[in-house]
Amino acid sequence: MRTLLVGLLALCAWGQDWPQFRGSAAMTGVATGVAPEVPLRVLWQWEGGESVESSAAIVGGAVYFGTGKGELVSLDFETGKVRWKYKAGESIGESSPAVAAGIVYIGDLEGVVHAVRAATGQKVWTFKTGSEVKASPVVAEGKVVIGSYDGSLYGLDALTGKAAWTFKTEGQVHSSAAIVAGVAWIAGCDGHLRGIRVADGKQVAAVKTGSYAAASPAFGAGRAYFATYDNEVMALDPKSGRILWRYEHPQRKFPYISSAALFEGLVIVGGRDKILHALDAATGKEKWSYMTKARIEGSPVVAGGRVYIGGGDGRFYVFDARSGAKLQEWEAGSAFSASPAVANGKVVIGTLDGRVVCLAR
Repeated sequence: MRTLLVGLLALCAWGQDWPQFRGSAAMTGVATGVAPEVPLRVLWQWEGGESVESSAAIVGGAVYFGTGKGELVSLDFETGKVRWKYKAGESIGESSPAVAAGIVYIGDLEGVVHAVRAATGQKVWTFKTGSEVKASPVVAEGKVVIGSYDGSLYGLDALTGKAAWTFKTEGQVHSSAAIVAGVAWIAGCDGHLRGIRVADGKQVAAVKTGSYAAASPAFGAGRAYFATYDNEVMALDPKSGRILWRYEHPQRKFPYISSAALFEGLVIVGGRDKILHALDAATGKEKWSYMTKARIEGSPVVAGGRVYIGGGDGRFYVFDARSGAKLQEWEAGSAFSASPAVANGKVVIGTLDGRVVCLAR
């Protein structure tokens, strides 16, 4: 009975974790388990002195993120105290850590992918790509799937760091891969949504979108949703290669960096137009929107029917996901570029003035 109870507790704890960028390999941006309640307050904050554009991972009571100093940092989730620091390259940009089987993976702006022990911060291996790495790693089928600005998507052996395969695209790979049914999907800078088989690195699909995309695709109900530099949000059927709809704001023509969150038939995404958009997933028509005071580059997270997002205006927002009603606006004192990570009723997010903040009620 005790063994069963321990197993159930471990399963529940795992279900509350946020192990990678967007929370899961499908990149839906939806958190399971206990959702943070409003009003949120600062539970703790860590100050590092350099920008934090990397979005946190939360696993097993620890927080992991990269900094502009080039450090991969681990904090205690309950207290914010430093567990360890690992020096990567000169700087870590938007690449956000992924944690799997006791190892933390992240890329840096010198083009190196790092694997570090989650318990101690000890280096396991490194792999050098041909240019900077801004994409976030995703772990699947024993491989670390990650893109580089050298135009390649890599499948690295998760234990050794050796390249199992390399797939060359026609442009920089900024997008993090969404992995569904053994296929890694990237919306690349070469104007294509590509499907690359994780097992062997072979391309199984290529849909021409004609748009430069830095945002990662989100997958739900057999569709891919992503936003582009050409001021659009689009939905595709990856099997047929058909573009189902395109959304463009009628007046405000600005690029999107934010990756979408999918919730109950809504596609929720922030834009450089300063607006958080909620679109009908079936038609692409706007259901609700909210204009902030600066551009939104981070990606929203949905938990418990609420949307959590940090803006370039230095404010952290909470909205009702269904109606768009604003539930809270918290002034952080610095702009956000990182996306929230949500686990166990708490939100963790980094700021451009070098802080990592944990919010809870």
